[in-house]
Amino acid sequence: MQEDIDFIIETAQESMSASIDHLNHELSKIRSGKASPTLVQDIKVESYGMQVPISQVANVKVADGRTLTIEPWDKSVLGVIEKAIFAENMGITPQNDGIIIRINLPPLTEDRRRVLAKNAGAMGEKAKVSLRSVRRDAMDEIKKEVKNGFPEDAGKRAETQIEDLIKSFYATVEKYVASKEKEIMTV
Repeated sequence: MQEDIDFIIETAQESMSASIDHLNHELSKIRSGKASPTLVQDIKVESYGMQVPISQVANVKVADGRTLTIEPWDKSVLGVIEKAIFAENMGITPQNDGIIIRINLPPLTEDRRRVLAKNAGAMGEKAKVSLRSVRRDAMDEIKKEVKNGFPEDAGKRAETQIEDLIKSFYATVEKYVASKEKEIMTV
């Protein structure tokens, strides 16, 4: 029975880590005024009959602090990449010169920075909801094990371990969101 409880705790920890990884990935997509390949790397484009990320059909590089360049390996997908970027409705305009696509990122206004910081906070809240869901499921499993004969005091210790886990992951969420908000608000 102890193995079952250990498995429940380990599974909860893995799920919570996955939530944090997802949050980190989503936060990396938020534009902070600086050019970053993560802004466009997950945009899907049609290439050879399949939907693939831009990063699989082109080199995405930072030319300078506010300019991204996208150089496709096959020049026939230039227009497709350009249309896909427009379709994402990110508020950026790609410039296609027939060889590469340049994306000049305009400086963010104060209002836009506030909106982006608010979005980062909302992503953090979604991550916390996900963490609470994992906690609830783990607690239910532990209670089920206690009903099936697992010692109650050991069950309480396992519940305490789950609570400690969620507190540490909450702190991680807060740290990531605060860092992203600071990055966004820095002019």
